[in-house]
Amino acid sequence: MGRKILIIDDEDDIRQVAALSLETVAGWEVVVANSGAQGLARAAEYKPDAILLDVMMPGMDGPTTFRELRKNPATAHIPVLLLTAKVQSTDQRRFADLGVQAVLFKPFDPLTLSTQIADVLGWK
Repeated sequence: MGRKILIIDDEDDIRQVAALSLETVAGWEVVVANSGAQGLARAAEYKPDAILLDVMMPGMDGPTTFRELRKNPATAHIPVLLLTAKVQSTDQRRFADLGVQAVLFKPFDPLTLSTQIADVLGWK
C-alpha cells in the first residue's frame, strides 16, 4: 500500500535526500515543505499518513509546528516523527514529552529511513 509522507525541513539537501529515499526505497508518495508555516498548510491540504518534521527551523521551529498541527482537527491525528541533529538525552526527553511518535537522528541512512519510519508506525 502506498503511503503519503510530508517532509517539513528548511534544508534543501535534507528534503531532497529524504524524499528520494522514501520514493525510491519504499515507493511512497512524498510532499515537501520548507518551513513550519508551509508544512501546516500542506498537512491540511494533502492529509499525509505521517509527517517527518525537522526540529531546528527558522521562524516556526519543529516543536511549535507540532503543537500547531495538534490544534487543527484536520491534522491532529497524523503521526509526527521529529528529525534532529540534537542527540543529547535532555533534548531527546523534551522531544519525547511533546508526544511525537519518534525522534530520528541526522544524518540518517537513506537506505533504511523508510524502514525506520515503518517500524515506528507499525506499517508492514
